[in-house]
Amino acid sequence: LHRMQTVRLRYFNVFGPEQDPKSQYGAAIPAIVLNLLRGIAPTIYGDGEQTRDFCYVDNVVRANLLAAAAPALNGEVVNIACGQRISVNRIVQLANEMLGTHIAPNYVPPRLGDVRDSWADVSAARALIGYEPTVQFEEGLRRSIEWYRQSVK
Repeated sequence: LHRMQTVRLRYFNVFGPEQDPKSQYGAAIPAIVLNLLRGIAPTIYGDGEQTRDFCYVDNVVRANLLAAAAPALNGEVVNIACGQRISVNRIVQLANEMLGTHIAPNYVPPRLGDVRDSWADVSAARALIGYEPTVQFEEGLRRSIEWYRQSVK
């Protein structure tokens, strides 16, 4: 109507410090990390081999800033993620390594309707807004763990 250039950003599994661990679907990482910090076995729904493309919050902030400054946008939809599949079992493994713990997860039946695998193609974000994830999963997990470690004290 007003010739405003727009783009729609579709975020994939955003995580980072201060995320609420009580969210049933959106908070796997804080729930796992806080359980490990407390010496409790994290609960995994299914076999733990389901994957997600986790995106550290700093990447999302950067994507928004890039989108706000990008020229010649026409309502496109772009994925904001890291373009990397990480299993829930891998999260537990890495978090245990980073925390120096060896706590095995508690496996329970999968939740009805859970998607098995999710992986984002970020090529449109690269082309349209110059997006490139700058904080990869392991570094984001490390930063999150440090924040949660301080919050538990």
